[in-house]
Amino acid sequence: MTPKELLYIEDALGHAKFLTTQWDDAAAKLSDPALKRQAQQMADKNRKIFTEFYGLI
Repeated sequence: MTPKELLYIEDALGHAKFLTTQWDDAAAKLSDPALKRQAQQMADKNRKIFTEFYGLI
């Protein structure tokens, strides 16, 4: 991989981690069960994206 490609993957990992944290925080603060579940699903989806990008390294 080129250095530029590695920078792209590093950036994508950072974004996925940030979004996971944001969705986890939102899920913790929500009281509506449907919204809480949706936020948790989005956090899980971003964790999966993180894992997939990490696997490229």
